[in-house]
Amino acid sequence: MKSIDTVVEDIYNLVETNDIPEGVDVDKVLDDLANNIKSIIKSVIVEPPEDKRTVRMSNIGKKDRQLWYLHQGVKGEPLMPHTRIKFLYGHFIEEMVLALVKLSGHEVTDEQKKVEVAGIRGSMDCKIDGTLIDVKSTSSYGFKKFKDGTLINDDPFGYVDQIKGYAEAEKAKEFGWLAMDKTNGHLTVLKYDMEDESKPYWTKLNFFRILDRIKYIKKIIAMNKPPEKCYEPEPDGKSGNMKLGLGCSYCQYKHECYPELRTFLYANGPRYLTKVVKKPDVIEVDRDGNKV
Repeated sequence: MKSIDTVVEDIYNLVETNDIPEGVDVDKVLDDLANNIKSIIKSVIVEPPEDKRTVRMSNIGKKDRQLWYLHQGVKGEPLMPHTRIKFLYGHFIEEMVLALVKLSGHEVTDEQKKVEVAGIRGSMDCKIDGTLIDVKSTSSYGFKKFKDGTLINDDPFGYVDQIKGYAEAEKAKEFGWLAMDKTNGHLTVLKYDMEDESKPYWTKLNFFRILDRIKYIKKIIAMNKPPEKCYEPEPDGKSGNMKLGLGCSYCQYKHECYPELRTFLYANGPRYLTKVVKKPDVIEVDRDGNKV
């Protein structure tokens, strides 16, 4: 019997054998995929970007200071074109994965269903065989956290609170993620069953406090000044320099927190230094990407 527990194996078998289960409407699946990709391109490239100065289900897991800047309408660092393209194909991957789920004979319902919890709105991805699922494309590093179940303890992008919100809205006791490593194509499911007595108690304790989180967020964003910084800078090797950690590096408000921030372009990506004792022997750029 097909279920969320067999979905990865079923997709792999489909891709390997090209054997589509009887009853699957291939044309409809492909038409839906094409229409969804068309909608994504229109919303990202063609149509003017919407005002995102609001707290939504998709961002309630972000750090307090980020949410304060967002709610206050502070203009953050603009996304570089290559970053926008990366997000774009991330959306494409998620749509492709859902199409493979359908083609492998699994039932997908409630796609982009609108939900609301205590005034916070959002759109859930879907339910697969009745299980609430958020589909994610991720790096190999991030994929490992879905694979080994450590996401709940290391969640810089707020995925856990996001799905907690959807689960609260749907009163779901079983929910999780279907994740794809966009580097090598591996798939995995990380699922939580709140009625499974074999799970550690701390897992149950940590999950359903989303109403408290929302109440706390509303208090934070109403403050007159931003809350404390999310992370402290960390040493950049033995140079004496100090750099932003991973969580801060991806934040669009890093220059608000650190006006003195300097950016150096290494082969493996930009490095953001809050303190420069020894200037790196690589190109330095300003916050707009222009060479200094």
